[in-house]
Amino acid sequence: MERVEYTLGYIVFTVCVLFTPNEFRSAGLTVQNLFSSWIGSEDIGFIQFHLRRTALTLLIHCALPLGYYVGMCLAAPEENLFSIHSASSGWQLYFGLSATLQLFSVALVFYWSRNGWSNHPISHTLSKFALPQSSWRSVASSINTEFRRIEKFATGPPDARVIVTDTWVMKVTVYRLHVTLQQDAHLTVIDSKQHDMSPDSGTPVQILTLRVASINPNIKSFDIRSRSSEYIYTDGRGVLEMRLNSTEYAELREKLHSPIRNAANVVVHLTLSELFLETFKSQVEMNQVYRHTSGQELEPCIGCMQVSANVKLVRLCRDEGECQQCYCRPMWCLVCMGKWFASRQDQTRPETWLSSTVACPTCRAKFCVLDICLVE
Repeated sequence: MERVEYTLGYIVFTVCVLFTPNEFRSAGLTVQNLFSSWIGSEDIGFIQFHLRRTALTLLIHCALPLGYYVGMCLAAPEENLFSIHSASSGWQLYFGLSATLQLFSVALVFYWSRNGWSNHPISHTLSKFALPQSSWRSVASSINTEFRRIEKFATGPPDARVIVTDTWVMKVTVYRLHVTLQQDAHLTVIDSKQHDMSPDSGTPVQILTLRVASINPNIKSFDIRSRSSEYIYTDGRGVLEMRLNSTEYAELREKLHSPIRNAANVVVHLTLSELFLETFKSQVEMNQVYRHTSGQELEPCIGCMQVSANVKLVRLCRDEGECQQCYCRPMWCLVCMGKWFASRQDQTRPETWLSSTVACPTCRAKFCVLDICLVE
């Protein structure tokens, strides 16, 4: 009975080690947390961190079969497994295969670590981007520098992550790091599946599969699977899964230099927030235009600092409601004002959004959609 209980428990433990659940991550029971003193910091040395993380992960995963044998020595003392020669032929074969796998992983990691990790598969990948007079270390230094910047897009845990910087598009998996240059990357939506209900949010969900291809023939393409309301990224074989919400997906598209293309017969549905923003902009464009006559140049939008402020709040609605006159100068762009408007609504009643009133983000004066004017 103890053997059965131990076997079932070890199977559960093995699954949790190979496919780390969120509960383990929250408790800090991950390779990068337990061995952080040796792996180092991802923020300080991104490439060096993943060189050590993948090597240590391989050692731990290959040690699982041998770990089962060691545990069985205690769970089933009647098998006399501590003495290999006295064990049955089946257990001797199992021990031999487990020990061989462990020794192979140790030898492979030792080979990877020679010459400052120059033999590691990640180093070989980076060497494809190195200039003729440089090495993979110069590419690693460039990636490390860009990863430390705040304006990157990054999401997911260290062993299952999608990262987009100004120059690079990267995807981290358990044993690998996929890298391609932004200027060489082409992202294409190649598949779309609609589901009526998401098990996490209880709302309809669309699953999209994106192919990241490079014009460099030496760089292999990889897949990204995403949802319109809760995005999932995978390596195309179901090995990696990573969740992102719609806001993060919008940030991903903004960070990319080139647009995401759609393959034939693939329809990408807008999220609820995106649908509202499209309707919001259409409604505002029908409102009266505000003519900017002060002679001063419009300042950048204080919400995004990317474009000039282009909306002004002027009480135009005729209803005897809560709307008030706003005396603020134009300080927001239409997109940021729409996001602010949507964020102040009851998220469970989207049908009431357009007819609602919100407070000015600056002076707190109440306004509705009819009070928003584009600035000329």
